[in-house]
Amino acid sequence: MNNAAQSEAAWNNLPEPLQIALAQEALRHAVGVLAGHAETLADEIESGTLLDQGGPGALRLFQAVIRSMHRGDLPTVGNA
Repeated sequence: MNNAAQSEAAWNNLPEPLQIALAQEALRHAVGVLAGHAETLADEIESGTLLDQGGPGALRLFQAVIRSMHRGDLPTVGNA
């Protein structure tokens, strides 16, 4: 059995509430990463490192929307 199959089998053996909690925490982490990248891009545009092709304001709006859509709707679980 290869690593992918082992990982899938291990995932499927987890209780459903734990799968849901881990998936929610992964989503929370992804939201933070996306919003952080948008903020970094905005900073780079403002500093002149990257060419402005839409503006840092648009990126900050994007990160604010991402964070506001997911703020508080997912409970914090574990350290994922």
